[in-house]
Amino acid sequence: MSEKFDVIVIGSGPAGYVAAIRAAQLGFKTACVEKWRNEEGKGVNGGTCLNVGCIPSKALLDSAYKYHEAKDDLAIHGISTKEVKMDVPAMIARKGQIVKNLTGGIAGLFKSNGVTSLFGTGKLLAGKKVEVTDFEGKTVTYEAEHVILASGSNPINIPVAPVDNDVIVNSTGALEFQAVPKRLGVIGGGVIGLELGSVWNRLGSKVIVLEAMDSFLGMMDQQIAKEAQKILTKQGLDIRTSSRVTGSKVKGKEVTVTYTDKDGKEQTETFDKLIVCVGRRPYTEGLLAADSGVKFDERGFIFVNEHCATNIAGVWAIGDVVRGPMLAHKGSEEGVMVAERIAGQKSQINYDIIPSVIYTHPEVAAVGKTEEQVKASGEPYTIGTFPFSASGRAMAANETQGLVKIIAHAVTDRILGCHIVGPSAADLVQQVAIAMEFGSSAEDLGMMVFGHPTLSETIHEAALAVHGHAIHIANKKKKH
Repeated sequence: MSEKFDVIVIGSGPAGYVAAIRAAQLGFKTACVEKWRNEEGKGVNGGTCLNVGCIPSKALLDSAYKYHEAKDDLAIHGISTKEVKMDVPAMIARKGQIVKNLTGGIAGLFKSNGVTSLFGTGKLLAGKKVEVTDFEGKTVTYEAEHVILASGSNPINIPVAPVDNDVIVNSTGALEFQAVPKRLGVIGGGVIGLELGSVWNRLGSKVIVLEAMDSFLGMMDQQIAKEAQKILTKQGLDIRTSSRVTGSKVKGKEVTVTYTDKDGKEQTETFDKLIVCVGRRPYTEGLLAADSGVKFDERGFIFVNEHCATNIAGVWAIGDVVRGPMLAHKGSEEGVMVAERIAGQKSQINYDIIPSVIYTHPEVAAVGKTEEQVKASGEPYTIGTFPFSASGRAMAANETQGLVKIIAHAVTDRILGCHIVGPSAADLVQQVAIAMEFGSSAEDLGMMVFGHPTLSETIHEAALAVHGHAIHIANKKKKH
C-alpha cells in the first residue's frame, strides 16, 4: 500500500513551498513534489521565482545599477573612480550563488518543519492520488486527503521568433549572457522586458524594446506609466509601442527582426541577442490525469473559487496556475490561505490590495485602482501627488526622479489606489497597502507622523495633497 499524506503539494515555487510549510506547521503530514533540477541534475526547490525569475533577475538588476552608479553617478558625490569594468561572468556567478543559497534555504525550512521532499514529476490522479515519477523514471503513487496544485507558469513562445537558446532567448536565457550584447532586442514591454532590458542597457547594450500595444504599460496608471517611459527613455531604452513583430531570421550570431510600426509600415532591426518576453501561461502539461476531474476556465487556468478550491473536493490550486496576477507574493498568500482553510480556519485574501512592482531603477509600484479604473467606475475622486524632486532625502541621495500619486474617494476620502515611480517605490507602496487594508482615509495618512528626512515623507505629502494641504509643494487640489 502506498504511503499516505494529509497534504501533498505539487510544485515548490513561492506558492507551493509556502503552502507546504504552513500545512506542516498546522500539524498535517505534508509532502511537496518538485521536478526542477539544477545544473548538476539534482532536485532543487523554489520554482521559477528562485531559480530563473524574481531572485536572479533582481541580483542582475542590482549589479548592473551598481556598475552604472560607479561609472556615471558617483562624481556628483565627490567620488572619483578610475576606469570601471564589468566582469559579466563574475556577475552571473554571484547571481547563481544567491540562487543556490536560497533554494538550499527552502530545503532547510522543509527539514525543520517536517515537510517531505519528493523530487520528480507529480501528476494528480482520480481519488486524490498523486503519481510521482522520479528522475530515473521510477513511478510511485501516493494518497492524500488534500492535494494542492502549484505548478506555476512558463514563458509564452511566439512562432515569429522561435527561441533557440542562443541568439533568440526567453527570460531564462537572458539571465545567462556571458558577455554584454552590443545590440539587444526585447519583444514585449512589460515587467520582464523592462527589467531585463534595463540590466543590459546599463551594462552598455543598445536596447530596443518592441511593444505591440499602443500604450506603454497599458495596465498601469497612465500618469505614472508616461513618467516611467520618459525616465527609461532618458536612460537609453528605445521603447517602441505599436510595434508588432512579424518575423525573425537568424544568420550566424545575429538575428534580423521584422515588425510593423505605428503607421503600419514594415521595419527591420538587427540584433546580437533577442529576448522574447511576451508573457507567461499556466504550466499544466502532464499535471492532471484525464480522470482527475479538475476543470479549467476559458483562459486555460485551473478553475478555482475565491478560496482556491477546485471543483473537486479536497483538491486546491494556487499561484500562477490560477486566475489573478502572476505574482510570487499573491501565490504565497494563497498557499497560506489554503493550508489554513484545510485546518478549518476562515482565512481569506483581499485581492483588491495586492501590490505590483517593476524593479527598474527607479522602481515602478502600484496598489489598488488606477485613475483610469476609478474614472470608468464613475466614483468621484481626488488626487494628491508629490514629486521626489521636492524630497530632501531624495535630493541627498541624488534620486529625485519620479513621483507619488494617491487616489482617494471624493466623498468618503478612503484611499482607492497608490502609484509610484521613484526610488524605493516597492517599499513605499507597501505603506499605503497597509493603510488601505485597514480602511484608511487620505486624511488619516496625512495626520500620521513620518520620520524626517525619509523617502516615506513623499507618501505623507501626497496624502496631504489630496486635500490641498501639502507643505513642501504648491497645492493643486482637483476634484473629479
